[in-house]
Amino acid sequence: MNLLSFGEKFIPEAMKPMLTGIGLLFLRVFLGGFMLISHGFGKLMKFGVLSSKFPDPIGLGSSFALSLAIFSEVACSLLIILGLFTRAAAVPLLITMLVAAFVIHGGDPWKKKEFALLYAIPFLTLVFTGAGRYSLDGWFNRK
Repeated sequence: MNLLSFGEKFIPEAMKPMLTGIGLLFLRVFLGGFMLISHGFGKLMKFGVLSSKFPDPIGLGSSFALSLAIFSEVACSLLIILGLFTRAAAVPLLITMLVAAFVIHGGDPWKKKEFALLYAIPFLTLVFTGAGRYSLDGWFNRK
């Protein structure tokens, strides 16, 4: 018996798409929810305070950089939770996390970069997989 496929033999083939869809649903809801609650809402509520001192890695001004971060962390997170335009919504979040890891924390130790990368990897996964069957994308694709 192949050790890597041990659990696979217990799952009927007909259930695999359903379980994959449930897995992507959990990934989307929790990843988007954590990003929205832990990062996006805080930036949105403190826009006035943060807008003058927010890091500006692209040279277009602190308030513009903060607006881009809020757009990705609030609007794109909501789209990911809903599973609407998921692949497109994951791209700004992926870029935001890569900028945080390699530009904002570029000179910092690995431990500072790691957190942003732990968000970036699932967003990249959603770019490849899409939202799955239990999403608005999936619903629209079935119609």
